[in-house]
Amino acid sequence: MEAASLSDEKDRKIAALEVENQRLRKVRDALIERVESGAGHKPAPYAAFEHSVVLAEQVRERTEALNLAMEELKASNKALSRAREEAETSRQRLSDAIESIADGFVLFDREQRLIQTNSRFRSYWRHAGLAAPVPGADIDTVKALALSSGLIVEEHSYEDAEGAVFLLANGRWVQMTERRTREGGLVVLYSDITEVKNSAMARQMKALEESERWIRVVTDHVPALIAYVGADLSVQFCNRVYEQWYGRDGISPLGRRLAQVHSDDFYQRLLPQILEVLDGHPVTFEFEETGEYGEQSYMLRSYVPNRDESGQVTGFFVLIRDITDRRKTAMALEQAYDDLDRRVRERTAALTDLNQQLRQEIAERATVEARLRDAKQEADRANLSKTKFLAAVSHDLLQPLNAARLFTSALQEQSFGPRAEGLVRSVSTSLDDVENLLGTLVDISKLDAGVITPDLTAFDLRDLLNNLAREFRQMALAEGIQLSFVPCSAVVHSDSQLLARILRNFLTNAIRYTDSGRILLGCRREPGHVVLQVWDTGSGIPQDKLTEIFQEFKRIRPRRGQADKGLGLGLAIVDKIAGMLGHEVSVSSVEGKGSVFSVRVPLGVLPSVRPVRRAASKPQLGEGLSGARVWVIDNDLAICRGMETLLEGWQCRVVTAVSAEDLAAKTDVAGAPVDLILADYHLDNDENGVDAVACINGQRAQPAPVLMITANYSNELKQHIRELGYLLMNKPVKPLKLRSVLHHVMQR
Repeated sequence: MEAASLSDEKDRKIAALEVENQRLRKVRDALIERVESGAGHKPAPYAAFEHSVVLAEQVRERTEALNLAMEELKASNKALSRAREEAETSRQRLSDAIESIADGFVLFDREQRLIQTNSRFRSYWRHAGLAAPVPGADIDTVKALALSSGLIVEEHSYEDAEGAVFLLANGRWVQMTERRTREGGLVVLYSDITEVKNSAMARQMKALEESERWIRVVTDHVPALIAYVGADLSVQFCNRVYEQWYGRDGISPLGRRLAQVHSDDFYQRLLPQILEVLDGHPVTFEFEETGEYGEQSYMLRSYVPNRDESGQVTGFFVLIRDITDRRKTAMALEQAYDDLDRRVRERTAALTDLNQQLRQEIAERATVEARLRDAKQEADRANLSKTKFLAAVSHDLLQPLNAARLFTSALQEQSFGPRAEGLVRSVSTSLDDVENLLGTLVDISKLDAGVITPDLTAFDLRDLLNNLAREFRQMALAEGIQLSFVPCSAVVHSDSQLLARILRNFLTNAIRYTDSGRILLGCRREPGHVVLQVWDTGSGIPQDKLTEIFQEFKRIRPRRGQADKGLGLGLAIVDKIAGMLGHEVSVSSVEGKGSVFSVRVPLGVLPSVRPVRRAASKPQLGEGLSGARVWVIDNDLAICRGMETLLEGWQCRVVTAVSAEDLAAKTDVAGAPVDLILADYHLDNDENGVDAVACINGQRAQPAPVLMITANYSNELKQHIRELGYLLMNKPVKPLKLRSVLHHVMQR
C-alpha cells in the first residue's frame, strides 16, 4: 500500500513539471515571434539595436531558466522512473504474496469498489461456470451476483464463528473473514473449511444415526402413526405403524410424496390442512379413512410445523391416532344422550309448544283474515273498476255499430233495385265483420280480466240448439252449405249463454272453412255427460295444427283461398270459456275430409217445481208484427232513428225517446196501450234503463213487457234483469233475433 502511495505522489509531480515545461515553451515561442515580427517594422537603427539587445538578454535569461527547468525535469523523470520501478516491484511482491495465500482474497477500496482478487477466489467462480467480478464492481453487486448465480448454495451463521459459512456450488465449505484497512478499505478472506466441516458433519451424522435409531426403537413401539414430512411434501421419516398402514402393495411410503402415498381424493381432502401447517399453524382434525383391505377407520391427525434457525417452515411432524373405537363409543353415547335429551325435551315441551302453536295459529288466522278482508276489498274494487271500464268501452264501441246495423237492416227491408240491394248487403256484411272483430276483442279482454264469471244453472238444451240451428241455417245456405240439426232435449248444468258462445264459434268456423257439403249440429249422450258436436265436410286441419288452433291469433287459411277476416281468437275464446266452465273441448280432423269439434257438458236436473209466470192479457194480433206498439228508449238518437226505421218496416207503431221524461212528454205512459218497451241499459246523466222502465211501469196499472238491450255481459246485470222478469239482448242487436223476440212476446 506504501508503494502505491509513493507512485501516486510521483505521478502528481511529473504532471506538474510537464505543465510548467509547456508554459515555458509558450513563452519562448512568443519571444521569438516578437523578435522576428519586430524587424518587419523597420524601426530606427538605434531603437532596433536597443530592442535587439533587450530581447537577446531576455532570451538568454529565459533560455537559462528553461535549461535549468529541463535539468530538474530530467532529474524528476529519473526519480519517477526509479519510483515506478520500486512501486511495480512492491505491487508484484504484494500480488505474489496474495497469490501465495491458500484462502480466497478480495480487496475493496474505501468506496467499497473491487480492487484486486487472487486466483483462489476466481477459481470459485470458474468452477461454477461463471465469470469472476472485474475491478470496479461494488461489494453489493458482488454479493448479489454470488447469490443469484448459484455460486453460494447455502449460508449459515454461528454465534461462536468469526464470520459466515458458505456452501459453494463446487461442494466446498468456506468461512468468510473481513478486515478493515487504514484507508477505510475492506479485505475479505475466504478460508476453506471443508475438511473440518465434513469431520463435524460426520460426527453429527453418527450422532443423528444413533439418535434416529433410538427414536425408531421408541416410535416403532408406539401404537400411533408417526412421520416427518419435508417442505417438498415427501415422507422423510415414518415409524413401522405408519409404514404398515400406508405401505400399499408392498411399497414403503418413505421417500415418496404425499400425493403418491394417498389416493387423489384423499390427498385433495388433506391439502387444505397441509397448506395451513406449511403456513406455520399447527393443525388437528379427524378424517375417516379406508384401509388397504377396505376397513373403515376414524383417524385423529395432528400436524406440527418444524422451523429452521431463521423461522422458516422446513417441514412438519405427523401424529395419527386410530380413534375408531373411541369414536364409535362416543357416537353411541352421543346418540343415547341425544335420544334421551330429545325425549325429555319433547315430553316437557309438548304442552308449551302446543300452547304456543295455538296462540300463534290464532294470531296468524287473525292476520290472514285481516289480509283476506283487505285483499277481497281491493279485489272487489279492482273487479268493479274493470267491469265498469269494460262495460263502458263495450257500450261506446258498439253504440255506432248498433245504429249502423239497424239502418242497414231497415234498408234491406226495402226494394231499391239489384245494384242498391247489393251495396246494402255489402255494407251489412262489412258491419258483420266489424261486429265480429270488436265482439271478439271485447270478449277476449273480458275473459282475461276475469270480468265474465259463469252462471251455472240446469236448463234444457232444446231451446238453445233450436235457436242456434235457425240462426246459422240461413248463414250456411248463403254459402251454399246444408246445415243439418239433430234436436236434443237433455238437461245440462252449465251457463247457457257461454255454452251458446262455444257452439256459435264452432258453427262459424265450420261455415268459414267448408267449401261445399254439409254441417251437422247434434249431441251424443254419455254416462253423466252430453257431448255437443259440430261436424263439417271442410278442408280439415293438419295434425300438427290441432293444438295450435286454440292459441290466440293463430289461424289456418281456408282451402278456397279467401282471406280470413277473423283475428284467430274464436277458438282461443272457446278454450278460455271451456276452462272457466270446467268443460272438456276436443277436436279431431282428417285433412281434406272434414273436422268435428266437441264440448263435453255434465248432465243436470231441473227443479221439481218450476215458477209459472202469469201472462198479461194482450190483444191477439195473430201472426206478424203489424200494429205492434213498441216504445224505444235509447240515449243515442242515431239508434233511435235506426230502430224506428227498422220496426216501422215491420209495420210496428213506434215511439222513440232518449229518457223516461222524454217518453212521458211524447205519450201517455200511464194509460197509452203498449206491447213492448225496448230500453237501452246505459242512459245519460247516470241513469239506466232498469230505473227508467221501473218509473214507467210504476205509473201503469198493468206493467208492460220489457226487452233490455245492453253491451254489459256481466253476470250480476244478467241475474238482476232475470230477477225482474225482463228479456235481455246484448249489443249489437241482430235484426233477425230481435224480430224473433218480438214474435215471441206478441204470441205470449
